[in-house]
Amino acid sequence: MRVGIGYDSHRFADDRKLILGGVEIPHPRGLAGHSDADAVAHALTDAVLGAAALGDIGSLFPDSDPRWKGANSLELLQQAYRMVAAAGHRLVQADITVIAERPKIGPHVAQMRERLAAALSVAANAISVKGKTNEGMGWIGRGEGVAVIAVAVLE
Repeated sequence: MRVGIGYDSHRFADDRKLILGGVEIPHPRGLAGHSDADAVAHALTDAVLGAAALGDIGSLFPDSDPRWKGANSLELLQQAYRMVAAAGHRLVQADITVIAERPKIGPHVAQMRERLAAALSVAANAISVKGKTNEGMGWIGRGEGVAVIAVAVLE
């Protein structure tokens, strides 16, 4: 068994769609980033890559490369996971925590689990997604952005 931890954070930005876990979530602002800024997919990508000791999302898909401008982060997750699988590993389970004051994550959890699971070719019950607030504290509490922590277990 191998365990990896991923983290990502993005600030909110005007004129962007909010994509989390491959799901477009109704919100007046999206997340700033070179790709679609899906912080859930980014954190999970880092977690699976870390568990396999294959680097991180920034080394595979650098924001300095125009190929990744506006990229679908679920597709980046799939590409990274293909490398993980080629190295002889498979995902057993992932646990993801989204930290944001708004929007509320709960209504979107089932769809996020389905999309993430499909990207990784696992059953949705292998993916856990939950939302937490920061109780009004710090940059997250002020509604400036979103942070995500992901843990992946490979065998």
